Amino acid sequence: MHAASSQASAAAPRAERDWTPYWFAAPVALYLLLFQGYPLVQEFYLSFTSTALLSPGQHTYVGLQNYVDLVTQEEFRQVFLITAIYTVVCVVVAIGLGLGAALLLNAPFRGRGLARALVTIPWAAPPVAVALIFIWIYNGQYGIFNHLLGALGGPASLESWLDSPALALPAVLLTTIWQIFPFASVVILAALQSVSSELREAAVIDGADRLSVFRAVVWPTIQPSVALLALFLTIWSLRRFDLIWLMTQGGPIGSTNTMVIELYRRAFVYRDLGQGAAVGMVGLSIALLITIVYFRYTQRVERAKGQR
Repeated sequence: MHAASSQASAAAPRAERDWTPYWFAAPVALYLLLFQGYPLVQEFYLSFTSTALLSPGQHTYVGLQNYVDLVTQEEFRQVFLITAIYTVVCVVVAIGLGLGAALLLNAPFRGRGLARALVTIPWAAPPVAVALIFIWIYNGQYGIFNHLLGALGGPASLESWLDSPALALPAVLLTTIWQIFPFASVVILAALQSVSSELREAAVIDGADRLSVFRAVVWPTIQPSVALLALFLTIWSLRRFDLIWLMTQGGPIGSTNTMVIELYRRAFVYRDLGQGAAVGMVGLSIALLITIVYFRYTQRVERAKGQR
């Protein structure tokens, strides 16, 4: 009797399982499986084949040859370097400017609400419009950028920035940072709202200056949000295609050719789907590695806080 009753009580929780969360998650899981999982598996398979764009149904298995070609090509190493420079500069400068703007917008002043609304305009602007505007700004003959440099005492030049191998990447970086730093400022501004005013006042009463208050009170509070923001901006920068393609198409002479641009070129210009898929898998591996490093970092921080 006791054994039967214990078995019945053990089976009861299993019979009372609530399937409602699973039903809510099922559509999202199905969407990810169909529109994310299957294309990813297909791309992984194509990266081990030689497949022409005009005959995608005909595959020739080549093993790791596509990846070996990427590693041994000086052109792809240059693409990797440009991608790293583009990503690091975008993330670091955008977060730095976003932090400064967020601190300014968090301070009380007249018209603060209007200023917070205006700062989001670059982020809300369509990439096509941003690209067209900055193509005009960087034009050597009638663009205002060279005229402003000349008015400020800079070197006078009629060279278009986007036509110069030395200036094209800085021009694209400046445009990208101008568009994405408002997003960083909004995220950091939201994180600043959670900073305890009591801790700030206590630090000021103890004689701490503004820098000390920021280091001891503000930064520990907003650090998790800034770390997550850095992860998002890193992955976003690795995947950025529209603005770069519209402004330079990876040129001149490959000076702005990032991995996403190179993927497009190999797959749809050179019509080699296998090589394009290999470039895509390399980019995906880098994004996954960065994500793993982020989660390891957050786990270490949480573990350190728990030991205090």
